[in-house]
Amino acid sequence: EKTYCSTLGVEYMHMGSKEKCNWIRSQVESPKWMAFNKEKKLHIYERLTFADYFEKFCGNKFNTAKRFGLEGGESCIPGLKCMIDRGSELGLESFVFGMPHRGRLNVLTNVMRKPMPQIFKEFQGTHYDLDEYMKNDWSSHGDVKYHLGTSMDRSYPDGRRVHLSLVANPSHLEAVNPVVIGKVRAKQFLSGNREQDKLKHMPVLLHGDAAFAGQGVVYETMQMSKVPDYDVGGTIHVIVNNQVGFTTDPKNGRSTLYSSDLGKAFNIPILHCNG
Repeated sequence: EKTYCSTLGVEYMHMGSKEKCNWIRSQVESPKWMAFNKEKKLHIYERLTFADYFEKFCGNKFNTAKRFGLEGGESCIPGLKCMIDRGSELGLESFVFGMPHRGRLNVLTNVMRKPMPQIFKEFQGTHYDLDEYMKNDWSSHGDVKYHLGTSMDRSYPDGRRVHLSLVANPSHLEAVNPVVIGKVRAKQFLSGNREQDKLKHMPVLLHGDAAFAGQGVVYETMQMSKVPDYDVGGTIHVIVNNQVGFTTDPKNGRSTLYSSDLGKAFNIPILHCNG
């Protein structure tokens, strides 16, 4: 009951491998599933608060500016940061992110640690005044603020380091997907091109619900995922479902119940959680 009737939904019975289904079942039905101590809960809450207040500040301070806020999907931020923490513990050396406009400023601020003064200057159109102090940040060029990417090295108290990069994005939804996969594949190739090198670099793609279900490049990229020369060992897909594609309601935007149902065609386990 705690596993299947709570705030997290798990879809995995469509997977073709009995072994994989049994492994997922053993994880989600364990008493330790989603069991956090007080310290961990406070840590998650702190990260969620950063995400929430960033959106509130931008909404109040720049209420007439286009910003593609993450309201309603703020849990994405602590989720991504927990993923990075756990991935680095398991030996990952780098994450490559690709994402649309929605929530990009929040990810840049709270995950990629892009300086807030620069983002706020971009709202005001005066960010070039900062170039003297930020000559090494290639992302301070003339594109709109919610297209920009950046990169950084994240350090941990125990000496671990993990490289994070967010690929710049055009206005064309989902076009960045094969770029991210290709960048990760290149990193794996340059690391030695061995099977274990796939465990060092991981792609993470964020999507809107309408774009994931509707854009053909999503299917095309996933169809290449098991082709030997293109296999990167798996990709984490995060769908921020705000139940609208510009002005299109879900009932007019797809033929499936969930926006994530495309993943079932590739035997991918799917988790549903509150945004």
